[in-house]
Amino acid sequence: MRRGIQDVPQHVVPVHAMDLEKGADFREALRGVSCVIHAAARVHVSSDPEQSDIAEFRRINVEGTRQLAEQTAVMGVRRLVFVSSVKVNGEHTRPGMPFRASDTPHPECAYGVSKWEAEQALARVAKETGLEVVVIRPPLAYGPGVKANFLRLIRLVRKGWPLPLTRVDNRRSLVALDNLLDLLTRCIDHPAAARQTFLASDGEDLSTPELIRGIADAMGRPPRLYPVPLAILRGAARMTGRVAEFERLTGSLQVDIQATRETLGWEPPISVREGLARAVNGSE
Repeated sequence: MRRGIQDVPQHVVPVHAMDLEKGADFREALRGVSCVIHAAARVHVSSDPEQSDIAEFRRINVEGTRQLAEQTAVMGVRRLVFVSSVKVNGEHTRPGMPFRASDTPHPECAYGVSKWEAEQALARVAKETGLEVVVIRPPLAYGPGVKANFLRLIRLVRKGWPLPLTRVDNRRSLVALDNLLDLLTRCIDHPAAARQTFLASDGEDLSTPELIRGIADAMGRPPRLYPVPLAILRGAARMTGRVAEFERLTGSLQVDIQATRETLGWEPPISVREGLARAVNGSE
């Protein structure tokens, strides 16, 4: 059964609170609420050098989250579901060694560090107040209105640009927005979700060439992929200052959602094929 944000249980009322700034008062918005899904964050924007400032990430993602959690507990809210990030686990995985929620966190960027610190802050609030905290760590989420690199890739395929990525042999976990929303909905009142950390994905990992083929298929056109040795691509990335982008295109980042499935009895409701079609049809 497909469940979007409009299909949450009838007793759940969506509430949109204010920005996570110091001194923000959420208490009126929290009155009578049984569960908070906290998805707000300062996110990484690669084109903005100020986004590397860990202090800014901590101000919003850590202190703002702690402040919200404390007020959530004071107002008698039973549960808080926190949308964290797989970047808490790390940036890359080795072949056959996907991330698991039980792995020791190893964040490498300011955003990932702030999300891990936010998780720890929530754990402290939960211990002190009894608030039920559920943590979800998704990888890249995609869907209608997707932005950044995913949108850039959609545009390149739509314009018919030849992409020299046939020889890339990686695996990446993604999560369609519909699947992520369905998981968040499941965590609102599932008794086994309390005090747990879950990883999320579509349950089907793709290589970069497979992702491009999936996007092209959703557009009803053939992909324009051609082979170039990775050593040449790596050298070009170094010369143009795009090493990080090269690593994202060619590296692997897989997550194991078996524990999520078993604990919550959850399966991603839509396929990667359907998720890509919705993303393509809903993009600019």
